[in-house]
Amino acid sequence: MLISTLESGPKYLILALFVLTLSASSVAATSWKGVLRDHAGRPLSHATTTLHALPGTLAYSAETSSSGEFVLAALPTGNYALTVTIAGKTWKAANPIAIADGTTPLPADLELSDSDQTLIVLPTEKTTAAQGSGGETLSSAKVSQLPLNERDFSKLLLLAAGTMTDTNGAANFTQQFAVNGQRGVASVFAMDGADTSDPEQGGATFSNFNVDAIQEVQSSSGVMPAEIGHGASGFTNVVTKEGADQVHGSAFEFVRNAAFDARNFFDHQSAVDPRRIPPFERNEFGATNGGPVALPGIYDGRGKTFYFIEYQGFRQLLGTTQVLAVPTAAERQGIDTTSFPGDTLTVPVNPSIAPLLDRYPLPNNPQGPYGARTYSVSSKVVTNTDQFSVRVDHRLSGQATLFARFSLNQVNGPTTNPDQTAVDPNFGVNFFDHQRNAAIRYSRTVSPHFSFTTGFSYLRSTPTFPALDHTDPALAYGDGLLEGFNSADGSIFGSFGNLFHFRHDMIYSHAAHTFQWGTEIRWNRDATIYGTNPDGLYTFGGGTAYSPVLIPSASGQHDILPGAPLPDSLTGLLTATPYSYTISVASIFTPGGDKFDEAAVRREAYNFYFQDSWKATSRLSVNYGLRYEINSRIKEGQDRTSIAQPIAPDGRPASFLTPALPRPICTIPSRLIPWIGMAGVHAFPWTAVLASTPSCMPAGPSPPFFQICGRTIP
Repeated sequence: MLISTLESGPKYLILALFVLTLSASSVAATSWKGVLRDHAGRPLSHATTTLHALPGTLAYSAETSSSGEFVLAALPTGNYALTVTIAGKTWKAANPIAIADGTTPLPADLELSDSDQTLIVLPTEKTTAAQGSGGETLSSAKVSQLPLNERDFSKLLLLAAGTMTDTNGAANFTQQFAVNGQRGVASVFAMDGADTSDPEQGGATFSNFNVDAIQEVQSSSGVMPAEIGHGASGFTNVVTKEGADQVHGSAFEFVRNAAFDARNFFDHQSAVDPRRIPPFERNEFGATNGGPVALPGIYDGRGKTFYFIEYQGFRQLLGTTQVLAVPTAAERQGIDTTSFPGDTLTVPVNPSIAPLLDRYPLPNNPQGPYGARTYSVSSKVVTNTDQFSVRVDHRLSGQATLFARFSLNQVNGPTTNPDQTAVDPNFGVNFFDHQRNAAIRYSRTVSPHFSFTTGFSYLRSTPTFPALDHTDPALAYGDGLLEGFNSADGSIFGSFGNLFHFRHDMIYSHAAHTFQWGTEIRWNRDATIYGTNPDGLYTFGGGTAYSPVLIPSASGQHDILPGAPLPDSLTGLLTATPYSYTISVASIFTPGGDKFDEAAVRREAYNFYFQDSWKATSRLSVNYGLRYEINSRIKEGQDRTSIAQPIAPDGRPASFLTPALPRPICTIPSRLIPWIGMAGVHAFPWTAVLASTPSCMPAGPSPPFFQICGRTIP
C-alpha cells in the first residue's frame, strides 16, 4: 500500500552533513549516440552538435564523423537546447531536449530542414550497447510497476528466457539463478558496473536494493560480448538513479499480516498459541530523495553536482507451524511401550540424561502424526534488514565527470532452524550478513571519437550462520524416533568476503566501427569459518549400542541384560548410551570461538578484452571481440594448507598404497601449517603426519587411540 509520494521544487537543498565515501565502479558511461542527416537522408560530416543546459552555461559538443554519427557522453538529467552548426550556419531544435536520466542513452537521429534553419529530431528504435544473446533490460518504470514480493528486484530476472531459480543455491539467503542450465554461482551481479557478487557464496548482494532508486536493470545471458567475463553464465547490472536540478523524492510503506492469510491444515488454536493461524507481520518502508548539492554562501552545485540518497527497511515476523516428536511424560519416567509392541520396558533413567529430557516440551496433540509424542506449535522467525545508499555525481568540465556511491545493507535473520527454537529458543541459528559496497568512477571524453572510464570498487559481505547455544551438547536419533536436541551444537559457518575491483575501459569510434578495449582486475581477500559440532554430538540409534544395566520387561520375555544390544534410540537415550560421539576440535594453529578454524582465502583475476561493434549496414550490426582471463590459484593467506606425503626408501615421494614402507614418513612444510597425528590404523606399518616443523614418525604398529591436535581421546 503506497502511503504517499513527495515531490517539491525548491531551487536548492541545504545539506547539514555531507559524507562522501570513495570507492569504485567500472563500465563505460552511457551517452546519446545519433546520426545527423540532411533533408534527403544523406549523412553530414564535420558538423558540430551542441547541447546547452537550461538553465545554466554548460554546453556539451560533439563533431559528426564521416558517416554522420555523433556521441555526447555522460549527460546529466535536465533540459537542453539543441543546435547543429555546419559551414558557419546554425540549426536549432524548436523544443528543448529532456533527458530523464544521465545513465540512459537518448536514441534519436537529427535532420536539417530544407525550408528554414530548423533542426528536426527523429525518434528511432532504441539502441543499446553490445550485450549477450539473451537476457532482459527493464526500465525504472517497469521495475517500480511490476508486482514484487518483498520488493526484491532480482526476481525480475525470471522474466528472461532460460532463467530459473537455483534450488542448490541461496547459501547466503540471496536467491541464486541458474541461467541456461548452469549453476547459480556462475551468475555475476553488478551495481553501476561495480561487482556485487558475493565473493565466497555466490549470488547477488544488495538484492533488496530500494526499487524506487533503480533506474534500470540490465541482464545479459547466452553469448556474451567480450567486455563481460568473470565466467558469467548471466550478467546483471543494476543502474541506480542520480540526482537532478530539482529536488525530488518519494516515501512508501507496504504492509502484510496474518489477517490476509488462509489457515494451514495443521494450524489450530491451543493453550500455547490461541491464535487461529500462526502470526505473520511484514512491514516494508523507505524513502528516496535527490537534487543538487548546494550550501548557501559556500557552494552552489546546481547544474554540476547532484546527490541521490535512499533508505529501505524491512521487518518481518513469520510464524511457522512446527510438528515435532518429543518424549511423553511416561517415557521421561522410563516407561517404554514402543520397543516391543504389546510389552512394556521399565528403563532405569540415567541421572545425567534426566535434565535434558526435562527441557523437551511436553506433547500437546495426541491425534497428530507422531501419536502420543506429537507436539505442535507456532515457531516465530524474525527477519530485519536496513539498507541505505548515497550517490554523488559531479561534472568536472564539459568533458569529464566523477561518480561516487556508498551502499550499506544490514541483514539480520531469518532464524534458519525454527524446529529447534520450538524446542528451546536458545537453540536457534540466526543468519546475518552485513554488506558494504563503495564505488568511484572517472569518465572523460577526450575527443568526439575517443573516451575512457576508470573505476574502482570495494565489496564486503559477511554471510554467517552462528549458533546461539555454545554450552549444551547435541542429541541426534538415528532412527528418527524423536526431534533432535540442540542440533546446531554450537556450530558456526560463514565467510567474510572482501573484493577489490578495478576496471579501465576505452572507446574509440571511427566511421561505422566502435572499438572498445580495457582491463579488469579483481583481488579477493576472504576468510572462511567452518566449525561443525564443537560442543559434541551424541547419536542414539542408527547403530548397535549395548545396555549398561538390566532393563526388565512387564512380560519377562523381553528383558535386556547388561551388555545386550539396545533395541532403539529411546532405550539408548534413557540409559545415556549413545551409538556414537562426534566433536570438532580447533587446531592449535587456528582460532576457536566465533572464528572457529578460520582460514584466509586469497585469489586474484586479471582480465583483458577487445571488441568491435561494427554497423555494417543500416539493418545489420556485427559485434566481435576477444577476452583473455588469468585466474590465480586459490591459496590460504598463511600457507596453512598441506597434505601428508609418503616417502619411498630412495627418498622420492611415494603412493599412500605402497606396502611396507621401511622408512619413516616425513613432511617438511615451507611455512607454518596445522598438524594432525593419526594412529590406530594397523593396515600399514607407518603413520602419516602433518606438522608445523619437520617431523618424522618411525614405522611400526600404532597405539590404539586417535590423536587430534595434541588432545588424546580414549
